[in-house]
Amino acid sequence: MVAPISVFTTAILPIVAVGGVGYLLGSIRDVETNALNTVVVYVLAPALVFHSLATTTLAGSTLVRITAAVVLFHLGAIVLVEAVGRVVGASQTALAALILVTAFPNTGNYGIPVSNFAFGETGRATAVVALSVQAVLIYTLGVYVAGRGGSDGVAAGVRRVFSVPLVYAVVAALVARWLDVLPPADTSAMSTLQLVGDSAIPVMLLVVGIQLARTDVGSTLSAVGGAVALKMVVAPVLGVGVALVIGFSDPVVARTFVLETAMPSAVTPIILVGEFAEGEVAGVPIGEFVSTAIFATTLVSVVTLTAVIAILQTGVVV
Repeated sequence: MVAPISVFTTAILPIVAVGGVGYLLGSIRDVETNALNTVVVYVLAPALVFHSLATTTLAGSTLVRITAAVVLFHLGAIVLVEAVGRVVGASQTALAALILVTAFPNTGNYGIPVSNFAFGETGRATAVVALSVQAVLIYTLGVYVAGRGGSDGVAAGVRRVFSVPLVYAVVAALVARWLDVLPPADTSAMSTLQLVGDSAIPVMLLVVGIQLARTDVGSTLSAVGGAVALKMVVAPVLGVGVALVIGFSDPVVARTFVLETAMPSAVTPIILVGEFAEGEVAGVPIGEFVSTAIFATTLVSVVTLTAVIAILQTGVVV
């Protein structure tokens, strides 16, 4: 069994620390987060994904399996949440929020260090690929979903997919790899891209902290209970099913994939709802709902991830 204190100090404490700085800043200063959201969506995130796709060294067959698993998990989660939402009569805004916080785990600033801690270099490499694939999905499917929660509806969500630079950054990275025209990783061009891309994660965490400083978390926590259950209990079970269907040849890759699906809600949805969505969920603004769900799932993950890692390391599940 992995000690909870080890998981916390290795992977969670840095996240809490950066988010805490944002919370403190938001408590003492009136910071405009819309501008930060725009910088992340149109500059930092495209650089992050381009650099990740351009420099990955995993074998092609492994990349294909991880990509297929990530896509299948996200589609399955979206369908599942959509079905649950429609059964309970959720609004389009509520459905958008529930999908964003359930279908998109924190595979980056949380998932990579936890996977490295649990499964070593193979775990880290698998998490990096999962992050890259999810980044494409969250800025395509995620933008579409967030757009459904906006006043302009589904059509606007579709249009916004093609207005986000990250889509073109992915295409550019794949074409550059295919043509073998990428500069070496140690050149100034690639180093600059890495520097800009790496800035995305702390800025996202700062935005979450600032948003939480403006959120009445105590009154909102009761509204996110269903979202927390879907993300932290149902999503990992779905992840196990996807891993079994894909049939990974490397059990460490399979276990890392399941671990990634068990991560708390990603930070990026708060950026997306700030940029593309509006309205209320369970009586609170959608931004507050999403940021509180991120906060709650991150706290709960201290316990749930410890259990998931322990189970996966036994080899009983996958």
